[in-house]
Amino acid sequence: MSVASASITAVVALLGVVLGGWLSIRNQDRLWQRDHARQWRDIRLAAYKDFVTAYRQYVAFTLQPSANITAVRFPHSPERLTPFFDQVGQPYKERLETAATTVRLVSESLDTLHAARDVVRSVRQIAASRATHSEEALPAELFQRLWSAQHAFLLAVREEFGLAVLPAGTDDA
Repeated sequence: MSVASASITAVVALLGVVLGGWLSIRNQDRLWQRDHARQWRDIRLAAYKDFVTAYRQYVAFTLQPSANITAVRFPHSPERLTPFFDQVGQPYKERLETAATTVRLVSESLDTLHAARDVVRSVRQIAASRATHSEEALPAELFQRLWSAQHAFLLAVREEFGLAVLPAGTDDA
């Protein structure tokens, strides 16, 4: 009986070690996943912040009286104009393109991607229009489109982060 009792004790101890090891690995995996999710959330938040900063600086530059912008027809869509900047404006364009590409790389949500694309299109339309209009004569509907696109972007990002929906009238441009 002592051999059977010793065997049962050894098996129970071994099962305890296996179960403890499995629980420890499972707990470590959960911690790693939580930490990984937190890191990606921080990466996305930084990318979205950089994107907002870049498109606002882009628009601010296009509204400067000294901005030198030209526009040409888009090769695949002749109805659309593509803005081109001089050396002073080129960094604003590059910053926007880089930030928009980063958003495309890190976003989890298609709604966020589509909203960011709409923001980029809106600011490009403002810049293309600025090529033929003075800063005071830019069509108001271009800014309305930008504000709508910006609002959609903010809503999509908030949804992606699991935040509450903004009440109407709380989104200032």
